[in-house]
Order: sequence, then structure tokens, then C-alpha cells
Amino acid sequence: MTLRRVVVVGNGIAGLSACDALRSAGFDGRLTVVGAEKHQPYSRPALSKALLHGEDQLSAHQLPDPSHGAEEILGVAAAGLDTVANLVRLDDGTELPYDGLVIASGSSARRLGGADSPELTLRTIEDAVALKNRVATGSPTVIVVGGGALGMEIASGALQQGCRVTLVSDVQPLSRQLGSHLSGVFIDAARRSGLRFVTAGKARLAGTAQAPAVALQDGVVLSADVVVSTVGDEPNTAWLQDSGLLTGGRLLADSRGRVGPGIVAAGDVAAFPGAGGHGRVPLWTSAIEQAKTAALGLLQGDAAPELSFQPYFWTEGFGLSLKVAGPAPMTGKPSFAETGTSADSMLLRWEDADGRGTAAALNYRIPVPKLRRLANLGPSALRPAVRV
Repeated sequence: MTLRRVVVVGNGIAGLSACDALRSAGFDGRLTVVGAEKHQPYSRPALSKALLHGEDQLSAHQLPDPSHGAEEILGVAAAGLDTVANLVRLDDGTELPYDGLVIASGSSARRLGGADSPELTLRTIEDAVALKNRVATGSPTVIVVGGGALGMEIASGALQQGCRVTLVSDVQPLSRQLGSHLSGVFIDAARRSGLRFVTAGKARLAGTAQAPAVALQDGVVLSADVVVSTVGDEPNTAWLQDSGLLTGGRLLADSRGRVGPGIVAAGDVAAFPGAGGHGRVPLWTSAIEQAKTAALGLLQGDAAPELSFQPYFWTEGFGLSLKVAGPAPMTGKPSFAETGTSADSMLLRWEDADGRGTAAALNYRIPVPKLRRLANLGPSALRPAVRV
């Protein structure tokens, strides 16, 4: 069937990338993009990386204006999907017919308490503004629950604002993302910056809106002026519950992003096949590559290329800036290390038993393409090309 009407549900980086990829691949029909947020697409990573680090105005999150020419329906969420009638139902009662559908509805921050709990989360621009206003006023005490990259970045930013910060985690912070070696580097830098760590199993929200607190598994209760939870995300699949597309509550895509006839998915909402089975990879670069693959999967079917990309991740905080290319977390110590211009500047590489490599640049200036080559080829990628 010729596609003349394509609807993209989700106006984040996955939805934007899908729209751009559809146009680049030659789709010239009617393109409609639905966004639950009222904003144009923006960089979510910038909210935690730049927001709390001395910037008075939000600007680092801004992306260039879209050029795909889609009809935009913003501030309205998808509420249902009829795959027989090919209709997307919106929460304002509108129904959108489609020939092709891209599901890029993203995810929402998981919360320790209910919707009315006093904890703060960081997912949207509104969340970022609320968090910035709280930590920038009166040097409050802050508890961050969650030891992933987001939690560590928020903790670093709050410390820079003069807050007293405690980070509560059920495992060694950043170990799930980076492995023990680099996790240890960040923990040491964080302690020198004044961050207090508490590792005591699962935590739960306690206290009241006026006096929030966190209860640890051993019964200890920690009080603070501000509690921020960074305990993961939940894919936005509620609107798909009656669609027949979910398997065990999960939206499973094939290697070309397809989830049903004429329907593809990309980004945080979707689980793609990998070495360990289907899984979500909620990273910025992953969403972009999945969206490009899904767009071609929608237009070209079996003739489209399968998803194949090298994971890329970056984080910063406590005076450290880290870029990682390749599978993570990394096990053990690196097999290669090169010191940069300062004591805390390192270029590192790990090699897996199957020959795959992961490269990391810690406070080390190196172009991302060269970092990727180091991951793939080893230290030989750093040598100047020899002219013959």
C-alpha cells in the first residue's frame, strides 16, 4: 500500500528524527506529529547537564527549528489506537487516520510515591525549572534517590548551587552504567566535592510535603528540604493497552523497528532486539538511530537495513567529563590507558572476550568519531595515517 498519511506520535528526539528520516527517504505525503508537551523538540540531556551549573536561562536545551514540514499537534497526548480502523485517538477527542504510524511516545519519570507525592523528578522543561528554583533558593538540604547518571548529574549541580546533598543508592553509583572502575573515579571526585553517599538497599518516600524524607531499608529515615527521585523511567504505553501491540506490557520491535502492519516504533517506548534479547536503551543517540531505522522500515519493509549502531553515552559532573563509545558497563580495569594533559585526563579502552571494545575519554579532548574507532580497532586507531 502506498503511504500518503503518516502519523508520528511523540515529538521528542525520536519523533523528530523519524520525521526527518521519512522526508530524507523521499516521503512527500501528509505528515502529522503529535506531542504531549507544548514545546518544540528539545535536548533532554541538557536539562541535567547544563541547568544547574550556573546558567540563569535555559538555552542549552534548544534545538534548531524542525524543517520536516509536518503538521504539528502539540500539547495533546495520544489516548488510544485502533489498528483495525487505522486511527489514533487523542485526549481532546480528535481522531487521526493514518496509512503509516510511528510510535515514539517516549517515557515518563518513575516516582517513589504517587502523583501527588512531594518528590521532584527531572524529565521535562517544567521539571527542570521547578528543580532549579528549589535548589537555587536558600541553599536547601537535598536528597537525591538513585545512583545513575541523572542522579549524579543532579547531585553535582545542586552542590554547585551551595546545597548540602546526600545521594541514596541501592548499589554503587554509576556501576550499572559504567562498571566499577569508572564508577570509582566519579565517586572519589564526588566525595571531594562534598557529596555524601548512603548505600542501604531500596528506599521509599516518607515525611510530608512540608517536610519530605526518605526511609531506608534498615529503618533509618533521612530528612531534607528537597527530595529528588531519579529511579528510572516508565515507557508511555498506556494509550496502547487495547491496541494488541503489547507483549507482556512491552512494545517489542523487530530489527527494523516494526511492531505491526504499517506501524513502527523508536526511542524510549520501544524494546529492540539485542545480544541479550529485547530491551530498551533509553539513550539520546539510541533514540536517533532507532528512529532512522524505523522510518526506513516503515517505507521499505524487508528491504530496509536492520538496526546496527555503536552505543554512545556521555555524562559530566564533579569536575569530570566522560564520553563512552561501545557496550557498557565495562568489566574490570581497562586494557589500555593513555594519560592526557592532566592527572585526571585519561583515554581508556576495554576489550570483551568476544572481541568487542569500549572506549572512554575522561577529561580528554578527542573527536567522537576517533573515540568510536578506538573502541572498534584498538590503540592502532590512534596512530597517524601513513601515506604510501
